[in-house]
Amino acid sequence: MQSNDLAMLGQSPESLLAQLPERISSPLQRWRYEKAEAIAVQDHLGTQYTYEQLAEQVHTSASQLLALGVEEGDRVLLINENCVQLLIWLLATSEIGAISVVVNARLAANEIARIRAHCEPKLSAYFLHSSAAKRHFDTLAMTGDAQVLAEESGSVGVVIAPQAPTALVQDDLPPADRVCVMIYTTGTTGDPKGVMLTHRNMLYVAAVTSVLRGMNADDRIYGVLPLSHIFGLSAVFLATLYRGAQLILADRFDAADSLNTLKEKKITGMMGVPTMFARFLEYCRAQNIGPDAMPRLRFLYAGGAPLDPTIKRETEALFGLTLLNAYGMTESGPTICQVRWDERLGNCSVGRPLPGLEIRLIGAHGKQVSEGEVGELHVRGPNVMRGYFKNPQETALAIDADGFLNTGDLVRQDEQGNIHIAGRSKELIIHSGFNVYPPEVEAVITQHSDVLVCAVVGESIDGNEEVMAYVQTKSNSALTGDELQAFIKPFLSPYKRPKEIVFLEQLPAAPSGKVLKHQLRGVRA
Repeated sequence: MQSNDLAMLGQSPESLLAQLPERISSPLQRWRYEKAEAIAVQDHLGTQYTYEQLAEQVHTSASQLLALGVEEGDRVLLINENCVQLLIWLLATSEIGAISVVVNARLAANEIARIRAHCEPKLSAYFLHSSAAKRHFDTLAMTGDAQVLAEESGSVGVVIAPQAPTALVQDDLPPADRVCVMIYTTGTTGDPKGVMLTHRNMLYVAAVTSVLRGMNADDRIYGVLPLSHIFGLSAVFLATLYRGAQLILADRFDAADSLNTLKEKKITGMMGVPTMFARFLEYCRAQNIGPDAMPRLRFLYAGGAPLDPTIKRETEALFGLTLLNAYGMTESGPTICQVRWDERLGNCSVGRPLPGLEIRLIGAHGKQVSEGEVGELHVRGPNVMRGYFKNPQETALAIDADGFLNTGDLVRQDEQGNIHIAGRSKELIIHSGFNVYPPEVEAVITQHSDVLVCAVVGESIDGNEEVMAYVQTKSNSALTGDELQAFIKPFLSPYKRPKEIVFLEQLPAAPSGKVLKHQLRGVRA
């Protein structure tokens, strides 16, 4: 880490923000002149651009968007899987002041239709190298003004809205405070909301998190997280662009392919969700791959879901590297807390809040809890979203009059200032009057050598809230519920033990790999 980077983190939030560029696409222009011939990005399709070439492609696409009638404040729906072309369209949309609505092509047709109807895009773009995106485009093309654009990096199917939707008026705001991206959350209820994020929201996260990772312009970052997920978009892609490093994109995670990519592309840093690391562990066990055969990275980060202690410990042993943790949510762009690159914590803490953020831990009584106690985390700072698109009621529930975002997560803060996640307030299980935090139960269950991943939820049964565990075992496992209950018993008080353990072939997950707990309630094998 350079000394000027350390100085940046020691500045006041106002000074730090004043140094950020105006748009999320602005760092590209810097690197275009400072390292024009350096590789900026490459993907699994074989597409590769230098910073100069990437800037030229963004300029061309921006002109094309304007020619198609896209104007400032219009929404551009991007139906995608990871590819260089998606990055070009994201940056081009930023350049003209429009708003990218980034949606994973692997969502079901009705899910995408709901998002499209809600966000009212001026233009919908489908990156046709993706078979999933092509299926969606072919269906929609029969009912709208559709055309296929032949671009250097591949074909894009576009559908223009038959009637121009109302643009989001932001003329009264500085460019940095204007909405540039909307991400629709999966949410714990399954009801998606359009999170409006500004240039400042995302650049603050990109700048600060990249410094806290010790990232530099020589790094080669593995971009396997979906760019439709805020973790992949902001904390991976934009952080890499901000530092002038190189991004190597993959369209999906496969343990074998990813391991080969880490080696062949000489990757120096990777960010992933805990289930990705669990699948690495399972694959390496099955193939008898040990630490000596693993690639040598500079850093590994987990985020997007609670990190299980067993996954952390075994991943660190496999890679010979500390698995660092981070925490956030879509509404905070995403990062709120992050373990610094040189802090080798032996626990699953998500680290300290980012510089410039204020936090409160609120108890059930509505007041701040005492030191060391569990409370609901509220945060205020430059990463907090503008609000939910066309949903002022939900926005008011999420952000209070003082500008604090209620994360809905239960946490405690230790003496060093590190944050420990206890669970979501909506996921807190109250069994016979006792509080049960799902991550604590999950951490015990995953210690069993046959368990790959698990999720614990509360379900109302006979007037009480019961602890239910849903488990995905490793391949060829013959583990039974009775055996797992016997394993759990010494580690958990009776009220924390699952009433029932349900084995599933695969737990439902979002494209990012995050387990969708709301889809588990009431499920039986």
